[in-house]
Amino acid sequence: MNITHQDVVVALDIGTTKVCAIAGLKNQHGKIEILGMGKVDSEGVSRGVVSNIDKTVKAIDDAIRMAQRKLDFEIKVVFVGIAGQHIKSLQHRGLLTRDSNVDEIRREDIERLILDMHRLVLPPGDKIIHVIPQEFTVDNEQGVLDPIGMSGVRLEANFHIITGQITASKNIHRCVERVGLNVCDMTLEPIASAAAVLTEEEKEAGIALIDMGGGTTDITIFYEGVIRHTAVIPLGGNIISSDIKEGCGITIQQAEGLKREYGSALADEVFDNRVISIRGLRGHAPKEISEKNLSRIIQARVEEIFDYVVKEIKNAGFENRLNGGIAMTGGGSLLQDVEKLIALHTGLPTRIGFPNECLAHGYSEDFVSPIFATGIGLLIKGIEHLEVDSAAYHKRLEKAGVIEVKSDIDVEVVAEAETTLSVDEESNTKWYEKLYRNTVKWFEDEPDRGF
Repeated sequence: MNITHQDVVVALDIGTTKVCAIAGLKNQHGKIEILGMGKVDSEGVSRGVVSNIDKTVKAIDDAIRMAQRKLDFEIKVVFVGIAGQHIKSLQHRGLLTRDSNVDEIRREDIERLILDMHRLVLPPGDKIIHVIPQEFTVDNEQGVLDPIGMSGVRLEANFHIITGQITASKNIHRCVERVGLNVCDMTLEPIASAAAVLTEEEKEAGIALIDMGGGTTDITIFYEGVIRHTAVIPLGGNIISSDIKEGCGITIQQAEGLKREYGSALADEVFDNRVISIRGLRGHAPKEISEKNLSRIIQARVEEIFDYVVKEIKNAGFENRLNGGIAMTGGGSLLQDVEKLIALHTGLPTRIGFPNECLAHGYSEDFVSPIFATGIGLLIKGIEHLEVDSAAYHKRLEKAGVIEVKSDIDVEVVAEAETTLSVDEESNTKWYEKLYRNTVKWFEDEPDRGF
């Protein structure tokens, strides 16, 4: 198969503990084929937010170079994730009064409602990242999930709106652009993770996706097939390592190694209770700790984090409605027995989310890990973006200089086709194209706008 820029999507996951770049495409069977991957340690990100531009730029550059080794072309356009404790969510209701109840409701009507949501007045320094329709009301008929094709004058919708700090978004753009890349789209990372590990049946039944990363724990609640609540807890796997460091009087690198190799999230599951010897600093005696005591330190912090999770679920009103339970992703889900602890602590069935069902056969075992759920999810979202709006994606490629602009012949053919339109059709077409171009330009310029 001849692979070109137009077929390949590159996802960039800029996390607290790692920066990961994954290049891939969708094959003829609808599965994701991974063409290249690069993963490096992240030193310039704190709790999901860029804190050091130079270190983050270097990590992105290294990850992209590693992902590019098996590709025949240079990566120039990426789909990026955004996360961090600055992420907030709110609910809002929109209303559109249509001119006629005879004409069918079209996608353009829904896009007008979404565009209205982007005009909401937010606290200074915040911007809208996602506007997600939940359900619609057509005239007096409530609970409509897809109103396209229906007739009605009054179209209302409930929206779940996700916001974040403008500076956090700009810093991500700045880091990516300093590597010589273009950002095609930005997606909230928990939403991307959900695309990789959750099934439609789980989203319909009600499920909470808990993405426990190094700096934050992200919560995304699905019910009846749509997102109902999102939240970010500013605690993650790094604070567990910090607790071990303080409890044992060792370095943070030693604490991280202890957590990964010997740590368990459930102290009652530790039966051997071996004593672990830790090399002391120069001139100091080795330190010792039992496996059970190590697990008690880990369990206490994990329970605290999930106290916040349970509180978010209750505040969102889904305490008794999550029939699908909890799915965990991120590095924190690799802790031994963590799913058992969460099930006991929350009373909800818990599983670890592995992003393997969406991958084509023959994938490397390295990808079947919860730590790659976000990266593969960003890849899925990028492919969806390419399928829905390939023209915008190709425009990005042209802007990046990786594909040629349409030739004069193509322009002449289009012009010749337009001459066959009637005067009214031509006027309507030009009006719609102008509206579309202005809308696209508004969103492309938004990261640099001062509101």
